[in-house]
Amino acid sequence: MMSNVMIIAEAGVNHNGNIEIAKAMIDSAYDAGADVIKFQTGLPENVISKYAPKAEYQMENTGNRDDSQLEMAQSFAMEYKSFDILKRYAEEIGIKFLSTPFDIESADYLHGIGVDLWKIPSGEITNLPYLKNIANYHEPVIMSTGMCTMQEVREAVEVLQNNGAGKIILLHCTTDYPASYDDVNLNAMLSLQKEFGLETGYSDHTCGIEIPIAAVAMGAKIIEKHFTLDRNMSGPDHKASIEPDELKAMVKAIRNIERAFGNGEKKPCLSEIPNIVVARKSIVARCDIKAGETLTEYNLTTKRPGNGISPMQWEEVMGTRAVRDFKEDELIEI
Repeated sequence: MMSNVMIIAEAGVNHNGNIEIAKAMIDSAYDAGADVIKFQTGLPENVISKYAPKAEYQMENTGNRDDSQLEMAQSFAMEYKSFDILKRYAEEIGIKFLSTPFDIESADYLHGIGVDLWKIPSGEITNLPYLKNIANYHEPVIMSTGMCTMQEVREAVEVLQNNGAGKIILLHCTTDYPASYDDVNLNAMLSLQKEFGLETGYSDHTCGIEIPIAAVAMGAKIIEKHFTLDRNMSGPDHKASIEPDELKAMVKAIRNIERAFGNGEKKPCLSEIPNIVVARKSIVARCDIKAGETLTEYNLTTKRPGNGISPMQWEEVMGTRAVRDFKEDELIEI
């Protein structure tokens, strides 16, 4: 894993089954500065029953077409060999390739082409055979937890750990497209971290980029965000995705936050040091003072600059006698 925040640009199925669009999305994710480009791999007939209805958001986002969920998925599915091509293309330009398998056969295919990091989607967290299969690769796992109770997450984590999975990172997620701000519950990410002692991150389905940026400020180690080349394209996930310029802005904001974290030691940074004299105050003469005169709160005050006696020594100065004449505003010496 990476020491900084891993940003996953989730292409998902927003390629609409077109490998050239998928390649353009890889280019876009790389240009935006994302660490990972992620797709979704699955044989629709292995994943979806012909009796499965479409989700409400799928109905809305595809113009209420009367096709089934299976038929919808088949309309944008890509052949296995496409993912081998996309993986090699991503590696050539310098961005890590990842794809979420939605069935065991697809997972085994991805394993065969060298995928070595696994993303488990929220919908598979209660799929015991699938979880055991992923764990048996003995490689790192990122698992989304949308729609889950804490007990369901616990059971899935135990399956992964008991079957040899590598490092596990949990992503808090709200499975709705787009997700309402009221349903995000970012504090649940912290609850996952506390409950399991594992690194956590956030998979975002809200509109805009504010929430993933906030998640990073709260300690997310991974951010996953759906993006598309054009939100007006036909398909179930485009409307809940950000466009390339927004992805670039999100990455920039996250990298700025990382820079701002620092090392946690409370001390002046180098840029602050010259401003200490300018911003702090010293003990100065409130009015003209004669040599030998007693220094009191009536003839002393505190003013900038801060290169004289610190006001924190106020009580030590009170009651002493002026060592020489001082003019109004002059720094006091003792």
